[in-house]
Amino acid sequence: MGNPWFESVAVAQRRAERILPRHVYDALIAGSEAGLTLDDNRAAYREIGFQPVIADRPSERDLATSVVGIDLSMPVLISPTGVQAVHPDGELAVARAAAARGTAIGLSSFGSKPMEEIAAANENFFFQMYWINGRDWVSAQMDRARAAGAKAVILTLDWSYSHSRDWGSPELPDGIDLKTMVKYAPSVLARPRWLGRFLRSGHLPDLTAPNMSIDGSPAPTFFGAYGQWMGSPQPTWDDLNWFVKEWGGPCIVKGVMRVDDARRARDAGFTGLSVSNHGGNNLDGTPSPLRALPAIAEAVGSDMDVLLDGGVRRGSDVVKAVALGARAVMIGRAYLWGLAANGQAGVENVLDVLRMGIDSALLGMGVASVHDLKRDHLVIPEGFERRLGAD
Repeated sequence: MGNPWFESVAVAQRRAERILPRHVYDALIAGSEAGLTLDDNRAAYREIGFQPVIADRPSERDLATSVVGIDLSMPVLISPTGVQAVHPDGELAVARAAAARGTAIGLSSFGSKPMEEIAAANENFFFQMYWINGRDWVSAQMDRARAAGAKAVILTLDWSYSHSRDWGSPELPDGIDLKTMVKYAPSVLARPRWLGRFLRSGHLPDLTAPNMSIDGSPAPTFFGAYGQWMGSPQPTWDDLNWFVKEWGGPCIVKGVMRVDDARRARDAGFTGLSVSNHGGNNLDGTPSPLRALPAIAEAVGSDMDVLLDGGVRRGSDVVKAVALGARAVMIGRAYLWGLAANGQAGVENVLDVLRMGIDSALLGMGVASVHDLKRDHLVIPEGFERRLGAD
């Protein structure tokens, strides 16, 4: 097979494409409707440049930071993603990789591994929740997360159902049975390495959502859990105020793109927020989070830990986000490609690539610490920013 190490996230993506069945890979890269937001998530980074220096550069750089009171080795943490059918170890491999590299993992409610196992693999475990089934059910899921040792919860609100949500994404099964195996056999057999991993592990991809099981109830399938979310009334600001108080600890709201929403989230008591558009899988035509970040960070960054989620592929992307006001970034597709490419070691590889890229950018600009980054280190074109919901 050759050297399993890869030099960039782009190489990890190419390896993942060669390993994964077509329908699995397509699900990872899909966006919504015309893919406008998906494209802008990456385009925004390409529009920003750096201002390098040639002397008095620091021989050592400090990448460490913290998010909602949790110390991290660098301003990168794992964003929660749903059922991880790219590798049999799934979120367990990701949790171990994040622990090995000194960062936190966000685990999705729709993830394929139980939260208790993830907490055992990484003490810095954040549990992601959707607003599902009303307050009583949400409170019960919080109780399970609290008992498991979650250090914080992430409430995802940047996901709203729309037709054609998954632009370019194939139909995915609700479970694995004989009929399903026959239907997807051509795609799977064309990628024997992926299938071989699961056969050696002793199980086929698990399409259930064990973290949606409350008080011993049977775990629904991924699409069963999705159906529960679709059938739930949308939360109000009163519900969000209740959510913060009910959890009673560090609490992050994910999906903020407007200044007025950021201020209301601060006033509701959230400890942090993530500027995010669900990786381009929500309302198409929403701008890149990087464009919305500066106005939001300016409005609430002294009161909350502002994160960014969407489009991060390089350490230089992380530096651009931090210079524009983010405390840290959350990565999704990047680590999934690493997981597909080489399991836990592949996720560690992705984190190493990002760390080296952050360090190189700091060195080039003569910046000693990620905490010293500011927009003056960047070259920002006129009209780059989007001040959504600003006064």
